[in-house]
Amino acid sequence: MAEEYTYKRRSIGEEPVTSVLPDGDIPLDVPHNKDEEVLEALGYKAEFKREFTLWSSFAVSFAVLGLLPSFATTMGYGMGYAGTAGMVWGWLIAMVFIQCVAMSMAELCSSMPTSGGLYYASAVLAPPGWGPFAAWITGWSNWIGQITGAPSVNYGNASMILAAASISHPTYTPTNYQTFLLTVLLMLIHATISSCPTKRIAQINGIGSTLNVIFLIVVIIMVPAGTKREHPKFNASKDVWGDIYQGTAYPSGVSILMSFIGVIWTMSGYDAPFHLSEETARANVNSPRAIVLTSGVGGLFGWFLQLVVAYTVIDIPSVLESDLGQPWAAFLLQVMPKKIALAALGLTVVCGFSMGQGCMVAASRVTFAYARDGCFPYSNIWSRVNKHTQTPVNAVWFNTALGICMLFLIFGGSVAIGALFSIAAIAAFVAFTIPIFIRVFFVGDRFRKGPWNLGRFSRTIGAMASAFVALMAPILCLPSVTGSNLKANEMNWTCLVYGAPMLSILIWWFVDAHKWFKGPKVNVEHLMLGRDANVVEGIEKDEGSSGSDTDIHKGPSEKIASEKQ
Repeated sequence: MAEEYTYKRRSIGEEPVTSVLPDGDIPLDVPHNKDEEVLEALGYKAEFKREFTLWSSFAVSFAVLGLLPSFATTMGYGMGYAGTAGMVWGWLIAMVFIQCVAMSMAELCSSMPTSGGLYYASAVLAPPGWGPFAAWITGWSNWIGQITGAPSVNYGNASMILAAASISHPTYTPTNYQTFLLTVLLMLIHATISSCPTKRIAQINGIGSTLNVIFLIVVIIMVPAGTKREHPKFNASKDVWGDIYQGTAYPSGVSILMSFIGVIWTMSGYDAPFHLSEETARANVNSPRAIVLTSGVGGLFGWFLQLVVAYTVIDIPSVLESDLGQPWAAFLLQVMPKKIALAALGLTVVCGFSMGQGCMVAASRVTFAYARDGCFPYSNIWSRVNKHTQTPVNAVWFNTALGICMLFLIFGGSVAIGALFSIAAIAAFVAFTIPIFIRVFFVGDRFRKGPWNLGRFSRTIGAMASAFVALMAPILCLPSVTGSNLKANEMNWTCLVYGAPMLSILIWWFVDAHKWFKGPKVNVEHLMLGRDANVVEGIEKDEGSSGSDTDIHKGPSEKIASEKQ
């Protein structure tokens, strides 16, 4: 039975939000429920149906996380850089700090449950005059991370499908163009599903996440139970926890830090509930809960998977250098009979399909939110909501086209396409941390906490999250070899492939964008109380205004965070 809602007109200051609108403003539209009331206090009209629950929001997020396919795709980094010790210690240590990032993000989400998410938070929390610039950098970094998600996941899934074909037919060797075409096909299928109505997407992702959890547990049990090793059946604990494989030219400590790329990339999808908050019921509670639940459950089960592989792997070099070109497939074939290995690989592929779908949905909502605020050329097209499905279909296909263009990196070799994984990790976590850093070190008491918050531990946890990302950003750009051994095909191109677009975006800002980009755009009618000094640029007061301290703003306006000061 739906909860009865009685509307009482409130000012922004009376709502549990941190908004671009000043505390004294009062939205004029009459909302139909509490969620719409909160969203209007943030400056936006409701445009989606709220058909995501805590479970379905978690389902999309957990699908984006895709523990099993994520681990399978990035296994070569964790195992390849530092061996089993890097896998078990690296995941454990990194997860402590990643959970700090997730909890700090969840607190922001509870206070600002909007599809713009981190970008909106940066605009609101930044010091006076810096809101548009903070939103610009956060938004573009987050968007780059989002749009690389689906192509990188689908590339990994296509590689596993073709590896399974190689296992079944040993004479078959996949080619780059076959990998490319299969990945493009997966992208098109996901784009079609993501163009469906919200209710249908929620159902599909709910099924996918259920299978993700079940298949993950099945594989965690299947690997040790089905191993063909005999004497010993498992690796000794002192070897698993203590032997560091020298997979880089750096000291062991740096190698372990470099192995964090696997866990960071795997755990970069828990922000999805933030971007789906405008489609989620009780968003300022359910969305932050879904973020923390995704990170916590994902971290725990991911570590179990790391332990299973670390205790059963026989020969690390042969896994990494296998002709199959896919370390997870090579590992399964090394430790289990062929038929069981193919079954485990098949379960991974199914989970990977669900993960790619979740990535596509989340990225489309980010593109819609940024286009709604005029961030892109032709934003009026990408921000359009389809009247039949009530979903941002144009944004879905815009992302799909860009993703297919990125897939041409496949023809540049494994190192070139591998840069997508580092880009996704760095871009996402930089975007995650900018508003958290601003919240901890600049905001003070200006932040109004939502119903889900960290209480007195908020700043401590946020500081830990910021420090972790500041350390890891340069680490993830390091190549595995140095000196005369470093060739073009061994270079880590992340700094170029992520740095070049971000540098271009910075130049764009200083040359032109600062003139027209003013941060989140308010599109609700609202009373402007006692703010004669803060009349929005480009909007004239009615000629018949009495000059009193209350002006009625009758149309959509553009607001920036700094105007709140």
